[in-house]
Amino acid sequence: MDDATEGKVLLAEYDRLKEEQKTRIGFRDNLLYFTLAAVTAVVALTAQCGQTGMLLSAPAICLILGWTYLVNDEKISAIGSYVRDRLGPRLGEIASAPDALFGWEAYHRNVAGRTMRKRLQTAVDLYTYLILPMVCTTSFWCSTTVQPLLLLISLVQTLALAVLGWQFVRRAEW
Repeated sequence: MDDATEGKVLLAEYDRLKEEQKTRIGFRDNLLYFTLAAVTAVVALTAQCGQTGMLLSAPAICLILGWTYLVNDEKISAIGSYVRDRLGPRLGEIASAPDALFGWEAYHRNVAGRTMRKRLQTAVDLYTYLILPMVCTTSFWCSTTVQPLLLLISLVQTLALAVLGWQFVRRAEW
């Protein structure tokens, strides 16, 4: 394959990857809003029906959507790393300009305040996917109608939420 053709293929790959990244970012960001709406609906239904066992659906929702959020976030970061570390240098060799390609991929990672924004985002993620469902679980535990099977389910959910929270902290790019 000649350099011009290889360059076109690599640019097409870049376009596809950036399109996938953009789609995943939109999906990931909407998961936060959907999670908040779902937990709000669970709390409202519980208050209306008086069935505190319904509160245990909030941790289940947060576990599923939180894991989906994490997977998408990981893919978004992986695409950025691939473009910075593999695709950019390969195209740079062809174009004889290794430092000039895809500058934004590295530049935006070094702007002032990025570390603080990443920490705040991790705090928001933990609040949404760990603290909110634990508030629901704690409310269930404090109710007078705790049944043994539901208590066991809540304990398993709590363990799973702890693992999810650990994954959020472990994968945070500070």
